[in-house]
Amino acid sequence: MHVFLRLSRPQLLNSRAWSIAMKRKCLVDILPSDAPRKRAMTTTTTPAAAAAAAAPAAAPSIALSPPEKRLKTLLLDVARHIDSEWGDAKIKKEPVVLRWAGGWVRDRLLGLESHDIDTAINCMTGEDFSDRLRDYCAVPANRDRHGLGPRDLRHLHTVGRNPDKSKHLATTTTSLYGLDLDFVNLRKETYAADSRNPTMEFGTAEEDALRRDATINAMFYNLHTGQVEDFTSGLPDLAARLIRTPVDPLQTFRDDPLRVLRLVRFASRLDFTIDPDVGSVMSEPGVLASLRQKISRERVGVELEKMFKGNNPCQSLELIDRFGLYHAIFTNPNREDMPKPDVSNWRAAYQCLGFLERNRAPGSIFDRLVKDDETRAFAWALATLTPWEQLPDDVNPDPKKKPLLPLAAQAAREGFKAHNKLRDVVVAAHRNRSAIVALKEVVRTGQQPQVDDAAVFGMAIREWDGTAGTHWRLQVLFAILVDVEMRCSAAEGAAGPQRDDVLAKWQQFLDKLVELDMVEAPAVKCIVEGRVLAQLLGSKPGKWMNPALDIVIAWQLRNPGVADYAPAVEEVRARAQELGIVRRG
Repeated sequence: MHVFLRLSRPQLLNSRAWSIAMKRKCLVDILPSDAPRKRAMTTTTTPAAAAAAAAPAAAPSIALSPPEKRLKTLLLDVARHIDSEWGDAKIKKEPVVLRWAGGWVRDRLLGLESHDIDTAINCMTGEDFSDRLRDYCAVPANRDRHGLGPRDLRHLHTVGRNPDKSKHLATTTTSLYGLDLDFVNLRKETYAADSRNPTMEFGTAEEDALRRDATINAMFYNLHTGQVEDFTSGLPDLAARLIRTPVDPLQTFRDDPLRVLRLVRFASRLDFTIDPDVGSVMSEPGVLASLRQKISRERVGVELEKMFKGNNPCQSLELIDRFGLYHAIFTNPNREDMPKPDVSNWRAAYQCLGFLERNRAPGSIFDRLVKDDETRAFAWALATLTPWEQLPDDVNPDPKKKPLLPLAAQAAREGFKAHNKLRDVVVAAHRNRSAIVALKEVVRTGQQPQVDDAAVFGMAIREWDGTAGTHWRLQVLFAILVDVEMRCSAAEGAAGPQRDDVLAKWQQFLDKLVELDMVEAPAVKCIVEGRVLAQLLGSKPGKWMNPALDIVIAWQLRNPGVADYAPAVEEVRARAQELGIVRRG
């Protein structure tokens, strides 16, 4: 049974999706205004290709870009070639039907560009089809017919099954006409009660649609008919800007709990609403327990990274907060005694970061502390960890060993497999926060003589940045967000005089760093080498050298642009006893 949705013109004209499409001049073919709003059901016993050809002409289609048109023509020729080979061999086979699936269909209906296309095949695996594609394109006449240059068909790569990481089916990837392609067969999934790894079988387009995470991701573009096929009410949900699951949401999330995070990501990326019935199930204790225990934390990290790098990470965190997902995500699932911070006021922190990002005028807090896309993603990752600052550190039972990782760093490393660079920033942000706040207070109170001593600020920043370059700016931003979370109510994180007062004091601190020209203090190089300093002092190199070089750098910060380092050496010499410098006899 094939199900097609007929959508009236007023339905889409009233939707934001239509307005976006109009603005981008990427138009969707819409049905006549008198088209019925209910689903039209047709039943057929013909082969798949004949059924596809019999699809109602009124179903919406998508205006393809030139590269997409070229790709469609090529793939249809390959499908016809495969059918002819089967016919010559007198093998009774179902005709090949190709569909573009999921996210590409959704984005193109919204008028958004999409360069990633999943191609679903009805009767052969993605690997088998790509092998035939390679053979077809190896024929010079075929390459000439489709204008394939040496760079148009890149290496075909098969990604094998990996059930342990929820990669349940082999797919083949390549690039054609500047578009990234995945080839995979239509399938249905059957989950056992005690396993999150499904049994995979070839399926129909409808069965494939029903196994997907959201109705708006379950539509197909049939290459043979040029029509959109909708088996799950994806089109009306797209028009209503609504996130729903194709089947019962509890079943959807039991099958794969990561879908909870995927729906959060799509809702924030597209500015859609999650259906209340779906949202209530996302908060079910059983779903949260499965998300915490059954999903690889690498997969969780991939979803979070896409949110942090997306267009609306603040909304992502708001949804995570609203649906009570925090403790299932930001935790160490392997540690039974992992504490749970109070997240009742977390909203103040992430809403504050959203406010700062929206108000990133030159010289603003966000402008001075977040310099590129990587640090922006890091900033949003740090915003997820502010609740942990209310809890005391773990104490290492062996005092001779180095301190245990801060709880925030444990939540980042084990909760979403933060890579080492981000983990180091989290550790530094936690351990330096009190020093950062103390120096901000020096500025607020105008404490003399420190407030006008460039070296006080420059040397502190150098220490925060460390030898690994742990982004002192992000550490300051973390201190700001924690300060707001601790001092402001959840509502005041987005707006309110209390938040504005807190931010004004931090703006004053940053302005002072600019006034003293200490923003780039970590990049200052010592004007005298250690061995030269040892010779000038008549001493052997030793433990004294690093603190002595710090004295030289502090002198440089107080005397910018001075090339003669003799006064700096004299300052070290005056403190020789304190430093333990012993002159050679």
